[in-house]
Amino acid sequence: MKTPLLLFLILFKLSLCPPLATQEPVKIAVVGLTHSHVHWILGRENKGDIEIVGIVEPNSDLAERFTSQHGLSMDLVYEDMPSLFAKVTPDGVTAFGSIYEHLEVVKACAPRGIHVMVEKPLAVSTAHAKEMESLARENNIHLLTNYETTWYSTNHEVYRKVHGENAIGPLRRVIINDGHEGPMEIGVNKEFLDWLTDPVQNGGGAVIDFGCYGANLMTWLMKGQRPVSVTAELKQIKPEIYSEVDDDATILLQYPETKGVIQASWNWPFSRKDLEVYGKSGYLIAKDGKRMVSRLEGDKMEQNHSFDSRPYPFDDPFSFFAGVIKGNIKMEPFDLSSLENNMIVVEILEAAIQSAGKGERVNLP
Repeated sequence: MKTPLLLFLILFKLSLCPPLATQEPVKIAVVGLTHSHVHWILGRENKGDIEIVGIVEPNSDLAERFTSQHGLSMDLVYEDMPSLFAKVTPDGVTAFGSIYEHLEVVKACAPRGIHVMVEKPLAVSTAHAKEMESLARENNIHLLTNYETTWYSTNHEVYRKVHGENAIGPLRRVIINDGHEGPMEIGVNKEFLDWLTDPVQNGGGAVIDFGCYGANLMTWLMKGQRPVSVTAELKQIKPEIYSEVDDDATILLQYPETKGVIQASWNWPFSRKDLEVYGKSGYLIAKDGKRMVSRLEGDKMEQNHSFDSRPYPFDDPFSFFAGVIKGNIKMEPFDLSSLENNMIVVEILEAAIQSAGKGERVNLP
């Protein structure tokens, strides 16, 4: 019978390619605890694919608070990276300090052959990004950037509809909205707030913190095409709270046949991360990670769609990072986490800041 033969072949193939969770866990060190997204890895369910072998954090009070909160031992904590590397050789490092510190992490890890994943965005400037890129290429390490929206099922469904099915025809306009009420307003911890509102350590305010999501998704949807020009307006709607950085950013990206609109703000009435994609013959709107609406040619009204979480190991950054390190996952150029994509993200953000400062459009070479 055909069915037993097919089942045998499937089981045989699976025996040759065991799931990541059944392999030896990838040794991961966490460098920095000041970015509150670090709770994502510290409080993560143990899937057997990674093992935290060290934590670098010079602020002992912060380290004690977070390790206690997640039931981790302070024996894992080191004051700096040299102290960590003297005792531990991780396969990969996840960086959860300020954006300015990302370069320092890559400088320490790349010559040791240690792969790095930074929390979004890649760098505070193109100068930092280029140095990080050179270090990664020269030392043959993976350098990934993590965004929450990378793991949204809806965003991948939008991409599949646009590029796999050509469901809405040529792209005409993409609108990406990201942000919340403001970091002070939502109560982020002081250590995070201190650098998030520092124009050097963060590179800017909302334009960096949330503008990066839109630049990342737009670059992915455009398959790595750089915009022809960037025009931006940055505002300080709450200067009494955010005196040194912008708290609202609108970025316009021009492509030969497509327009991208990025609306990044610490002034939304509610937290949001949504994506609107309009083509010649229809539109797709990812309302969050699992809900999408669409109207395609021939539809008399909007259609509602819901999706489950993405399958393992594409459901969270750390499973994905482990898969990349193991060689089980191969990133394509301009994938959401890829270095190629995120070099363009930094270029867009830097051009946006320049545009707002000059009050004019910035043409990209």
